[in-house]
Amino acid sequence: MTTNTHPNQFALLAQRRFAPFFWTQFLGAANDNLFKFALTVMVTYQLHLSWLPPSLAGLVIGAVFIFPFLLFSATSGQLTDKWDKTRMIRFVKNLEVVVMLLAAFGFYAVNVPVLLLCVFLMGLHSTLFGPVKFAYLPQVLNEREITGGNGMVEMGTFVAILLGNLAGGILVALPEVGHSAVAVACVAVALLGRATAQAVPLCPATDPELVVNWNPLSETFKNLKLAHGNIVVFRSLLGISWMWFFGAVFLAQFPSFAKEVLHGDAKVASLLLVVFSVGIGVGSLMCEMLSKRHVEIGLVPFGAIGMSVFAIDLYFASTGLPAAEALTVSAFLAKSYHWRVMADLLLLALFAGLYSVPMYALIQLRSPASHRARIIAANNILNALFMIASSILAGALLAMGSSVPQIFLAVGIANIVVAGYIFLLVPEYLLRFIAWIVSRIMYRFKVTGDENIPTSGAAVLVCNHVSYVDAVLLMAASPRPIRFLMDHRIFKIPVMGWFFKLAKAIPIAPKSEDEAAYNAAFDAANQVLKEGDLLAIFPEGGITKDGELQAFKSGITKILNRAKQDGMDVPTVPMALTNLWGSFFSRLGGDAMTKPLRRGLWSRVGLNVGAAVRGDDAKPECLHSTIKQLLQNHPATQTHLAVVQHG
Repeated sequence: MTTNTHPNQFALLAQRRFAPFFWTQFLGAANDNLFKFALTVMVTYQLHLSWLPPSLAGLVIGAVFIFPFLLFSATSGQLTDKWDKTRMIRFVKNLEVVVMLLAAFGFYAVNVPVLLLCVFLMGLHSTLFGPVKFAYLPQVLNEREITGGNGMVEMGTFVAILLGNLAGGILVALPEVGHSAVAVACVAVALLGRATAQAVPLCPATDPELVVNWNPLSETFKNLKLAHGNIVVFRSLLGISWMWFFGAVFLAQFPSFAKEVLHGDAKVASLLLVVFSVGIGVGSLMCEMLSKRHVEIGLVPFGAIGMSVFAIDLYFASTGLPAAEALTVSAFLAKSYHWRVMADLLLLALFAGLYSVPMYALIQLRSPASHRARIIAANNILNALFMIASSILAGALLAMGSSVPQIFLAVGIANIVVAGYIFLLVPEYLLRFIAWIVSRIMYRFKVTGDENIPTSGAAVLVCNHVSYVDAVLLMAASPRPIRFLMDHRIFKIPVMGWFFKLAKAIPIAPKSEDEAAYNAAFDAANQVLKEGDLLAIFPEGGITKDGELQAFKSGITKILNRAKQDGMDVPTVPMALTNLWGSFFSRLGGDAMTKPLRRGLWSRVGLNVGAAVRGDDAKPECLHSTIKQLLQNHPATQTHLAVVQHG
């Protein structure tokens, strides 16, 4: 969608502001999972403890690890806002070294109570690091980089989980030296993580005067209340927590699914984890490409659809498989019907990555900087509660006689309901999804000068009016929501009217026709600017009937004068849509949307964005001249007009 000379997300790995942080979080996640999985294998296969039977080992270790998230997340969020982020990172890595030294003793002495204490402390380590992980990025990355940065972190986390599990399982199974090998590996990875943390550049505190509230219950409630003040952020917190619920169901059931449904051995369960992790990683990395380096929350509904489609298909792919002895990985892969199962797992994980990364980026950008870490900490608590709920619900369904594929089917259907509910509560997701589809499937939409669209603060966007999808394309071009001032008659058009009502567009009628509605529209427009949002206006007053730029009316002057009276010096951003004249939604040859499609899907259209102007440069005649120049600077527009008018 955008013209972009910037390197892609992988270039961040060569930059000090990102690379040391990336490897620090990568090594921390890997060590968490190396340690936990080695302990799980040791208790399950190597020891015989009456108080911790193998059937409960994974559940107990998981519960002990997640408990600190409930106890300390609120406190960790406050400390992250109060302290320099780099100081917090180094403190957490120091803690990891101490815990892993204690764990090394536990492995050497085969002391399970000590190791369970270390599980709790590593849970505390992850609790403290969680808010830093997502509060650090928006301080060092700009809006164009935040999606790619989150994608890299998400991908890195799942790769680290995978490698940690594989390393833990291999090392602990080594004859005679397994426990020692795990002990050495855990300490070595912790020390390496501390070394990379030392290279993380300083990142100033966002609220150094904060007085820490050590009561986790009251602080959690306070942070959730703060997040609720921005409904998009709050619903996004719930959306991310639901994704963790969804993913936890699959991850928890992989061993049982591999053994009882797919008739595979333990290595087949590991294969499923590999496939799932690869899917999450690929989906996370795809976000930057699909969003064209902006925070594109239109990907969230797309991700939700894919999650449900492939979770439901997984039920059908894994139902009624023929019985077999414990299959090795090679025997498992030799069965063609197992490839459908793996494809479903890969794709539902891929779409989960597309679902989660834009949500995290949106929360980071729209949360107040002074409270960002605390809001993320509150989200970590919600994530933990949702994951606990998923375990309880899955256990209850299994106790009632449900099969693992039936649980996958139930979660896939529930995802449709939950996602639909969230998108209706926060229509911005649905609107962005529609804009994303139009700008990438119906058209090949290219934006030039998109850096001129303000990423914060009030502004008026002024654009030529060529077709009925102009507003949809402007939505696709902007990283922020836009409120449109639009002719009241468009609200009477089926589908279009519903769409623009959902977008909270402001209807305006001619003053001679309805003076009250005319005045109300300008009052509403002024309120949009007071709230620091983007307002878009098509100053021609209607869609062009001949493809030419029409004279501008005085509405833009009225809007800017009202803003000045209220003490606001609002910038005006000129824009020019190109190559839309002659499309199905334009008025070439009569009324729009009444003629057969003149141009095929994926036709090239564009938006040229000029630099923001103020004062006399924002007068109608000056803006008209600027937009006309933006149109003339796009030669493809003139070529296309000639083809349409003479063809």
